[in-house]
Amino acid sequence: MKTLLKIFSLFLIFIVASCEDVVDIPLDESEARLVVEASILYYKGSENNIQQIRLTETAAFYDEEIPPVENATVKIISEEGIEYNFIHTSEGYYINEDLKPNLGESYELEIVYNDEVYTATETMMSVTDIDFIEQTETGGFSGEEIEVKVFYTDPVDEPNYYLFIFRNDKISLEIYEDKFTDGNQIFGYYSNEDITPGDIIDIEMYGISKSYYEYLFILRAQIGENSGGPFETQPATVKGNVINQTNKENYPFGYFHLSEVDTTTYIVE
Repeated sequence: MKTLLKIFSLFLIFIVASCEDVVDIPLDESEARLVVEASILYYKGSENNIQQIRLTETAAFYDEEIPPVENATVKIISEEGIEYNFIHTSEGYYINEDLKPNLGESYELEIVYNDEVYTATETMMSVTDIDFIEQTETGGFSGEEIEVKVFYTDPVDEPNYYLFIFRNDKISLEIYEDKFTDGNQIFGYYSNEDITPGDIIDIEMYGISKSYYEYLFILRAQIGENSGGPFETQPATVKGNVINQTNKENYPFGYFHLSEVDTTTYIVE
């Protein structure tokens, strides 16, 4: 019996020791695809017209670095046919200092990369003003966390979609539509168990299109339901509005959108 116990103990030690080894699971790798981060923004009250687009490629699961795309041709074309060329600076970032988009006008993004043409079209969306901010202590699952409410008045008789970005130690994104709140004063909210008095929260409120809202909605659902890892059920491919006009099978990821943005800063009490 003692002999059996010793053998069983050694077997357990072997299992524990084996579990400490790092094992890389070989994963199938697909061809790299273009990733487009094209957010054209106008901040209310700002005279800064610098616009930025970032291009990268998808990377293998275990790669720690994201490969930048540095040899593409990038431009945005207005409804009047005015072309705004974006010049590469570094690490896949392309810059233009002349584009100040007009509210309600449509713009086309055109990217030429590896002899293939990618395009997307979107409308510059306006956003209402932030009215005021209110702080409560009824947020979170416990109902006792600090919660910051950002109030705004939704325009009457028109569909509107909003993106809120809250920046503290963490970044939180919230999206809203006015299907049931049209014309009312409502709020976006932010709650985090780590918020303490004196913390500074940077707040950005974007007007976004219905299609961009739906894209973000699907992305949020995928991230929430699939926390990642090679052994999890992988989410479905979420395509944006950028289309490869040369080769439909070589579709890109990412989105092109244009938004007016209202911003403010709040100090937690």
